[in-house]
Amino acid sequence: MRDGTLSGAARNLGLTQPTLGRQIAELERQLGTALFIRSQRGLMPTDAARDIAPHAQAMAAAAGSMMRAASGGTSDAAGVVRITASETIGAEVLPPLLAEFRRANPGVTIELVLSNRVEDLLRGEADIAVRMVRPTQQALVARQIGEVRLGLYAHRAYLKHSPAPKSLAALASDHALIGFDQATPFLREMLSRLPITLNDFALRTDSDLAHLAAVRAGFGIGFVQHGIARRDRNLVAILPNEISLPMDMWLVLHEDLRASRRLRLMMEHLATGLGEYVAATNH
Repeated sequence: MRDGTLSGAARNLGLTQPTLGRQIAELERQLGTALFIRSQRGLMPTDAARDIAPHAQAMAAAAGSMMRAASGGTSDAAGVVRITASETIGAEVLPPLLAEFRRANPGVTIELVLSNRVEDLLRGEADIAVRMVRPTQQALVARQIGEVRLGLYAHRAYLKHSPAPKSLAALASDHALIGFDQATPFLREMLSRLPITLNDFALRTDSDLAHLAAVRAGFGIGFVQHGIARRDRNLVAILPNEISLPMDMWLVLHEDLRASRRLRLMMEHLATGLGEYVAATNH
């Protein structure tokens, strides 16, 4: 279901296609129901497959968590650490921090998951999470790193033919705005502070990286974290005294994983590095 084809799934699992086909046939025999049917587009999941998919995903996450835990002892700075973060933090902020950690701890393998979906640490989908909302689940150790602020920015190339707006009212009427496709509760709250709606966006995307790339390409005016924008001299703040939106940053670990030395080291390293990023952002 995840890979779309039998050959793709076999390749990712390190199996041959006939072997995987026999395993699926045996699973169907044990369950007493068909899981896939053949179509012109390949194997299509049945309703039964869709019903059991969440349980299979939970099993896969638990198995992955078990393998990571077994990859290094609790007293060793070796093994696998799986980190999840938003696209922006994962692509723009974490790489130099992870490179520094790897140089100091060459025995640690890092898995980095970029997703704006809140990965479930309780099910073992990740070991450590960098989240922009306060976690609500129990059995999690959460550390608040600080407040990251967003502002509106435009590339100098865009401002050459579309001079910066003088007021909030001029944003929607005179400029190409880069925004979001699906309005989450956070986005709805953010838009409530501005005189713009979803209909005012000239480009809508739920990908943070696509949003940032569009701003850098000179498409229009979009939301960028201050700390990231300040790295690029070609990005100009738009109405900075009127628009600066806050987001909390949290570092989260399952409480049962605190005994792992490599995870403790990674947590401390990320807390320090992300703290410095937040401090520079708000300076």
